[in-house]
Amino acid sequence: MTAGWPDHLSGDKAYSSRRNRRYLRRHQIGHAIPEPDNQRANRQRRGSAGGRPTGFDAARYARRNEVERLVNKLKINRAVAMRFDKRAYVVHGTVTLAAIRLWLR
Repeated sequence: MTAGWPDHLSGDKAYSSRRNRRYLRRHQIGHAIPEPDNQRANRQRRGSAGGRPTGFDAARYARRNEVERLVNKLKINRAVAMRFDKRAYVVHGTVTLAAIRLWLR
């Protein structure tokens, strides 16, 4: 795995597309993205030409909610929510400070 690439990605149904899944497979990134009902029905309607069902890890997908809640808690700080800073190290420091303030509460 190349440095900087994630090992796994969890996303909601809006990110379920052949293009996104192909990109993740090509870069060897595991994913937990549920297949929408309309895509599932279309795939099943096409039969063997529709391809195989997508893999889905429900336990890993459930953890996605924890990350979203943490990000929302960090965004209580206006500087994190609005991203005023231009440089990566300043943004990193701002998020770190927000996380410390959250931890000290």
